[in-house]
Amino acid sequence: MRRALELAQRARGRTSPNPMVGAVVVRRGKVVGEGYHSRVGYPHAEIEALRRAGNKAQSADLYVNLEPCCHFGRTPPCTDAIIQAGIKRVFIGMKDPNKQVSGKGLRALKAQGVVFVSGVLKEECMKLNESFVKVMKTGMPFVIMKTAMSLDGKIAARSGDSRWISGKLARNHVHKIRNHVDAIMVGTETVLKDNPRLTCRLKTGSVKHPIRIILDRRNRIPLTANVFKNSRSQPVIYVTGLGISSARQKALIARKVEILNSKFGKNGFHIKHLLKELANRDMNSILIEGGAELNASALKAGVVDRVVAFISPILIGGSKSPGFLGGRGVMKVNSAIKLKNLEVTKIGEDLMVEATPCLVE
Repeated sequence: MRRALELAQRARGRTSPNPMVGAVVVRRGKVVGEGYHSRVGYPHAEIEALRRAGNKAQSADLYVNLEPCCHFGRTPPCTDAIIQAGIKRVFIGMKDPNKQVSGKGLRALKAQGVVFVSGVLKEECMKLNESFVKVMKTGMPFVIMKTAMSLDGKIAARSGDSRWISGKLARNHVHKIRNHVDAIMVGTETVLKDNPRLTCRLKTGSVKHPIRIILDRRNRIPLTANVFKNSRSQPVIYVTGLGISSARQKALIARKVEILNSKFGKNGFHIKHLLKELANRDMNSILIEGGAELNASALKAGVVDRVVAFISPILIGGSKSPGFLGGRGVMKVNSAIKLKNLEVTKIGEDLMVEATPCLVE
């Protein structure tokens, strides 16, 4: 099963809206075939492993981290292929969290006399596909909030300058995260102040650019911004209100930018509504790289699943230098948002702190 997990994560960031799945065929204690689901529309892991195993799959065991599918989607049912190959036993990491599928694959195997064992390394299997699990159970994408800050909690100097708070190795790690998520989201102020490209700029390995989601309620971002310069080849979703002019719409459409009129809440965009819309567009994971106000709004809405903070050994100071979180803040310390599952990793000179907000179910 650990080998199946290793195989599955080779396709991290490439399978949405599908999960990452790996499969291993074992006969008489020896691996005779293995495979993984490489991307949407391509053969599932079980099919790849059985193909490599060939006739050796007869009376063999199959290890797979997710319950095999038993329905026609983009590809045929995996349960049929497992039964036809003559697999004797199937070891499964976790049931499919999709309510329309969960348990049906197992029942299909059982009906044909295939023995199965479920729940092997269940926690590891759920962790691997946490984005898929979140979408299936809640209809919402898995949200990572990333920030880079000084030791005194500042994300920029009082002038707005923020290049570079974190070191080169930390910045490279951020590009690894971008390479794995489906989309990256920022607000108006981040684009106006930093003029980012929001692309993945890894030096080695395969690179996948996330979909760029730009929140601009008052339509203040200039069309000359870097994020629009390659929008014809790398997707951009421009989220705005109903006040956008026809001329601006035409200019954005000419740049192949998708315009999304989103619902408003009390203090800006209705974040939950927007994220649900993005999940409906096959985006399982979203990276928020916004400023203090977007961070505060997302946390207040209870949509953040993981906070990733890169803390640099510098002190910026200044009462007018922005911090990680904006908004009004809490009145009392005991009302603060608590974090759990804290992990600290040293990356170059910086510390990467990962944690889960307790308000997330």
